[in-house]
Amino acid sequence: MNETELQGTTPVGELPDIAWHISTKSENGGGSCVEAGPLADGSGRVAVRHSHHPDGEVIVYTRAEWQAFIAGVKDGEFDFTS
Repeated sequence: MNETELQGTTPVGELPDIAWHISTKSENGGGSCVEAGPLADGSGRVAVRHSHHPDGEVIVYTRAEWQAFIAGVKDGEFDFTS
């Protein structure tokens, strides 16, 4: 599969060998949990899934999209509680 085919949502079975990591913000809450992991193809793309539905679809982000998201988190862009 090429990068274009993996944009958007993808069945998890099409993405082998992802080392999933659960969000540290999700571990203690017992609520909705997010897991993310790098694709094994060395492209820098990151897959994200809901841990309660591990066999469901995942969202695949490019390296640039993931870096922009992380920068937004660090800047408080997604702090919707204030």
